[in-house]
Amino acid sequence: MPTGLSSSGSVRWRAQLLSELCRSGCCLPQPAYPPGSGRSKACVCGSERATGTNRHLYRSEAGLRGVGPGIWRPGETSSGSRPRARPEGCCLRRPWGERPASETALLQGVARSTETSRAGGVILLQIKNMVKLIHTLADHSDDVNCCAFSPSLLATCSLDKTIRVYSLSNFTELPHSPLKFHTYAVHCCCFSPSGHLLASCSTDGTTVLWNTQNGQTLAVMEQPSGSPVRVCRFSPDSTCLVSGAADGTVVLWNIQTYKLYRCGSVKDGSLVACAFSPSGDLFVTGSSCGDLTVWDDKMRCLHSEKAHDLGVTCCDFSSQPVSDGEQDFQFFRLASCGQDCQIKIWIVSFTHILGARENEENKIQGKGFVLKYKSTLSGHSAPVLACAFSHDGQMLVSGSVDKSVVVYDTNTENILHRLTQHTRYVTTCAFALNTLLLATGSMDKTVNIWQFDTEALCQGSMEDQLKQFTEDWSEEDVSTWLSEQGLKDLVDIFKMNNIDGKELLNLTKESLADDLKIESLGLRSKVLRKIEELRTKVKSLSSGTPDEFLCPITRELMRDPVIASDGYSYEKEAIENWIGKKKRTSPMTNLILPSVVLTPNRTLKMAIDRWLETHQK
Repeated sequence: MPTGLSSSGSVRWRAQLLSELCRSGCCLPQPAYPPGSGRSKACVCGSERATGTNRHLYRSEAGLRGVGPGIWRPGETSSGSRPRARPEGCCLRRPWGERPASETALLQGVARSTETSRAGGVILLQIKNMVKLIHTLADHSDDVNCCAFSPSLLATCSLDKTIRVYSLSNFTELPHSPLKFHTYAVHCCCFSPSGHLLASCSTDGTTVLWNTQNGQTLAVMEQPSGSPVRVCRFSPDSTCLVSGAADGTVVLWNIQTYKLYRCGSVKDGSLVACAFSPSGDLFVTGSSCGDLTVWDDKMRCLHSEKAHDLGVTCCDFSSQPVSDGEQDFQFFRLASCGQDCQIKIWIVSFTHILGARENEENKIQGKGFVLKYKSTLSGHSAPVLACAFSHDGQMLVSGSVDKSVVVYDTNTENILHRLTQHTRYVTTCAFALNTLLLATGSMDKTVNIWQFDTEALCQGSMEDQLKQFTEDWSEEDVSTWLSEQGLKDLVDIFKMNNIDGKELLNLTKESLADDLKIESLGLRSKVLRKIEELRTKVKSLSSGTPDEFLCPITRELMRDPVIASDGYSYEKEAIENWIGKKKRTSPMTNLILPSVVLTPNRTLKMAIDRWLETHQK
């Protein structure tokens, strides 16, 4: 939608667009009658047209049966069960670039309006050579639906019923690939955090677990209703797997026994998106009716909120949680995208003090839990089908029906780069575990592999990042930072004392107690700890060392990086000492490590070595 339109203007713009689509052969009728009735239906633009049982797509209560993964896909009916052909002239039968002239002109006008009215909004940063295309995979014979990274592998799945697995060292396909079991389109695939397991789900109603070492099938888990499975995700500790289906059912599977653990459902729509919080205490599902639903690890529904008109298409948590203070809250950043062409950022918080029965009841009722809207990112002129955070939480990538991939800086929410090499809808995108690689998949049957130039990233954004974490902060910036750290109660105190960025970095234990009159010792300690984290980051940025090259334990440049079973990279000696002296918990998430096996991160080591060579000259 062009920016700057009033609500009534947006309705007129949408009506104009839909009217053009209808005259050009659109077959997206309103749900006046159920599929199969053969009765006349009103198109979304208001006109009437006769529809036959097997000749048109339908917009039903489950959402728009058209674009977007998990909404409607070639190779299945509107109910998601059997294949059927799309009619000639259907606006979904053609590639995005093959539209009638009237539709093309209209959409181009919309794009021009969006670009010219973007002053003061999204800023496209021209960072030369920040990211480059290094490889294209073209092995699938149909649309690519999903791609996923493990520490050493890349998996892709497609409408062609297969899953393909590649080595990250040279992007060659593994000997046991492609993986074949599903009898219909494969909608989603994902690795367990350790990378030892791969899950895939399909229109055939099954979720399959694979051994990534040899490609053997470990388990076939059938959705209780037999409905097409649209999405699957592992929990951070690899003990559970969530699968969401077209009929709205969501199942939590026990990975040790391969048995159903818990089951629930949403009221309306198909489940098309799912994401676990980094701690694993909760997960979020997105439906084709536009709702985001939050569940705890016992499958109790904590909250549901309308997020996107016409349906959610994808959601993802940043892997970097933000801890609060005394009341032991944890805050997470969540991104969601949808058919409304928008990407929304949410702040999710959850109470961990749940010892007493009263608190347990509060948890069931959703008390102590907050899902708060933060902002909306612009950048696409058509439905956004995929979004994903980088592993360090510093970038967010999205893919759209407009055939573009957009990379955002999550701190400034500016656009860092726009990638336009795909020739059809971009259906999936995923960052590698250390943000140096990005994979994007499309209905053009290809997967593009992109590599970020770390030096260019540093040079291009160092000034902005330093400004963000130094004395250039305004009082309002400090207030925003306090809120994000769960210290909202201190905002008024800091404002009354005119604390800006420079003053913030100079605060001490004494000044917090004597000048700001913060009586709570625990609260003072928490503020100091957060300020020290800021100082460390400033020091890192000032030295020019990319943050992803620093060990999370020692905060020093890694020389021998390894990947632990929590998915994070550490200096080998540091993580070995951590495991040897302390409990088997993750230094980043504080969860029990499912395994103590450490995998050399050769990709990261090569990047560090290249960076060192450049800066030692």
